[in-house]
Amino acid sequence: MPKIQSFSAPWLQEPNPGHKLFEQSEENSRLSASIAYSKSASQGPKRTIAQRGNEVFVANGREIRWGDIAYLKDALEAEQSRTRASSHLNGDSSDSSFEVYDEETSHVLQGPGYRVIKTPVASEIRQLVMSPNKDQLAVLTSHTVHICMLPDTSLLTSGETAPFKPKFWTLGPTTHVTSKSAVVSALWHPLGVSGSCLVTVTEDAVVREWELSAIDRWSFDTPTLEVDLRKLADGTSVDQDFAASTSTNKTFSPDDFDMKVASATFASRNSNGWAPMTLWVAMAEGDVYALCPLLPRRWSPPPTLIPSLSVSVARKSEALDADSEATQDEKLLAKQQLEWMADLDNQEPKLLEGPYGEVTEVYSRPSRPGSIPRLQGPFEFAVAPEDEQDDEIELKDIFVIGAKHNTAELMMGEDFELYVDDDDKASLSISVVCLLSTSGQVKICLDVDGVEAQWLPPRNAATWGFPGRDIPSLLVFHTFDTLKPAEMTSDSWPVFSEDVTSRYAFYVTHAAGITYVSLEPWVSLLESELQSDSDAGADFRFDLLVKGQRAEVDRIYTPQHAQNVLAAATAFKTSDLGHFVLSATHNDPVIMFFDTPESEFMSDREETPGPAEDGETPEPLTVWEPRPLFHPSEVLSRPSTLPSWLDNLRTSRKRPLMQQEVRLSVATLEIFTEGHRLVSSEVFDLNNAVAELFRKCEALTFELKQQITKVYEVNQRIETISGEGESRSTKEQNISEEMLVRNRVDVMKVRQENLSRRVDNLRKRLGQVSTRELSDKEKAWAEEVRTLASSILGDEEEEEDTTTASINTAAQSLKRFDEVQTLRDALFQQAQQLQGTDTVDGTSSPMPVMKIPSDIRKQKVAQVMSLLDRETALVEAVKSRLEKLSID
Repeated sequence: MPKIQSFSAPWLQEPNPGHKLFEQSEENSRLSASIAYSKSASQGPKRTIAQRGNEVFVANGREIRWGDIAYLKDALEAEQSRTRASSHLNGDSSDSSFEVYDEETSHVLQGPGYRVIKTPVASEIRQLVMSPNKDQLAVLTSHTVHICMLPDTSLLTSGETAPFKPKFWTLGPTTHVTSKSAVVSALWHPLGVSGSCLVTVTEDAVVREWELSAIDRWSFDTPTLEVDLRKLADGTSVDQDFAASTSTNKTFSPDDFDMKVASATFASRNSNGWAPMTLWVAMAEGDVYALCPLLPRRWSPPPTLIPSLSVSVARKSEALDADSEATQDEKLLAKQQLEWMADLDNQEPKLLEGPYGEVTEVYSRPSRPGSIPRLQGPFEFAVAPEDEQDDEIELKDIFVIGAKHNTAELMMGEDFELYVDDDDKASLSISVVCLLSTSGQVKICLDVDGVEAQWLPPRNAATWGFPGRDIPSLLVFHTFDTLKPAEMTSDSWPVFSEDVTSRYAFYVTHAAGITYVSLEPWVSLLESELQSDSDAGADFRFDLLVKGQRAEVDRIYTPQHAQNVLAAATAFKTSDLGHFVLSATHNDPVIMFFDTPESEFMSDREETPGPAEDGETPEPLTVWEPRPLFHPSEVLSRPSTLPSWLDNLRTSRKRPLMQQEVRLSVATLEIFTEGHRLVSSEVFDLNNAVAELFRKCEALTFELKQQITKVYEVNQRIETISGEGESRSTKEQNISEEMLVRNRVDVMKVRQENLSRRVDNLRKRLGQVSTRELSDKEKAWAEEVRTLASSILGDEEEEEDTTTASINTAAQSLKRFDEVQTLRDALFQQAQQLQGTDTVDGTSSPMPVMKIPSDIRKQKVAQVMSLLDRETALVEAVKSRLEKLSID
């Protein structure tokens, strides 16, 4: 469910010029509310808003108002900025003309941003249906249809204020007239060439196809295909005449009640298989029929439609040929479909270049087996709840969501895959049929079997056989109500409206409000169940799925006055204005702006607070909640009917009584009674309107107090976060804002240093934990060091006490020191003996001189010196060790 941001658009509210798009026309303003909006006003659906990009077309009475919403918004903002600038300069700001700067043409555009389009209709406009190419507009009254050739936007924004008169064509000037049946639906065929094929369905179950061409005026006079569904339901051969009867003498028939059409619809153009060429017809009594394939004489399919149909038809035919249990009816149907596809495959499509350089393939409607398909239905509703017993409850509208493209089956055996839109990935492989009744009940049905093309047999039924009339069925998946029991009225006509964000979301508009419905919660789950090969029973799995998921149903708008009839909600999504839904009462617009997914994502990131100190995450405080605008009752501005009654009285046969004194008589009593009735009704309405205004003012004061309280709470939170609350509570310390900021920065610096220190410690610990193993050389060197340490300091593992070990180590060192000194003395003595020998008389005689090579002498001296240095180092080490022990 999208979140509602606002219920107001200033550029569409009074007194701004954009409000003139929805103002009540002068013709309707002359009538009182009790007459203008009686039961006759609710006959037929009310779809009086159509869109073309940022442009909106609104039907009001017999007029059509055009307006560019983005233009009106920019114009109002420019006017407000100009007014503010002029107020600063003490200038005159009374001029209310709009000026908008156009960046493309670099000049100022002038104009009101809206125009009145004059129409040739003779009664109130009930429906506006925009063509797929946005170049034609079907204008429907209760019985007539007119086609408006829409002009380019530049012609409407030229600055002219006079009513615009575009080219209008009357569709079927002898067919759709007030003396014949009413028109309930006008649909642009999704496969029409350049979106120029219009299908009209009348209340007497007659379907007509009009292939329109602006250069051929006869295309507006005669339909290219006409089918009477009542005749087709009883048809036995494809060669029969199923056109509507031109006779004005009508006899009684049960079909007049059972086949009274309430609405009709097509699936979207991008649907799979036979869905784009299937016309679904809903009868007021509750029956549903399908007509497939219903094609214009010239039609343009999407690129993947014909290949997918060829694959499915060929595969079905092969399966039936291999199946020995297949019935003759199934084989006949497969043969007819193959014949239809063969006629289509033998055609060479014509290439038609579109307005934007697009090339479209145009095919002719296959003539075999026939141009008029068989009528399938009435459908049986499987697993359906009990129908409502009230005879006044009727079916009013139907909405069909086509199945997604089966690209896997189409591209089987190919080396590449087709691009699949994200919408198709999350879509169902079966069609969804939604039905809406007068009571506001919505039935969500699944076309599990799938509607396929069917035709009646030819006249030689003995050769072809006759297909059995198996009753098709729709599986009722979900049923819910959009109206409360107190809001139900027998004369209401609720309608469906598409949403622009999802193909499985739509709006239900009725007199009691607008309801948003989304089927997305169970669509993906159902598709996964349909594609899975689980061993669980289908009944068990389907029952679990139905009980576990429900559609999103939410009332997004409720009108203030129950007597106002709302126009069908129209969804917009533009880069200039965002996502919103537009509807209208008879005098005011109804608009609701929604959050876009991007704004919701950014708001979630910005508004989500960080973790609190106690571990809890407080929810953001909602300062205000959007609510619908309040419009005072029109009774307060409606002129009184008493003056016109007095004028009529002065010209009536009771005129003499108005010129004489009041006398007691029957005529005087009648005048007073009628005057009292008029005055009492107006006073009663005025009292109710004033009471409603008073209650709204009281509620406004209460809401204002709530707003002030919430703003105060938000202010307290801001002061607490910024530190201003503590400074205000301690008045003795007059700390400036700069000091508060500096203190906060210092605190953050200390916190950053602590975090950095913790990160360094963790990095060191991780380095210690993740040490690698020692190599063989490192292990050998460590063993050598331990051996040397044990030889010098002793074996620490065998020592029991540290002090004892130290004393033993010192004793061993002294012992080795004594040994070294003894060896030194012995070496000195040997050296002296070598230098000379003693004689008998005690005198020394020189030793004979021995010639030793100098290099040997140098080597020996070097060895001695190294030994001395080593012994000196050992002595110094022992000495320092002893000093340390003595200090300890």
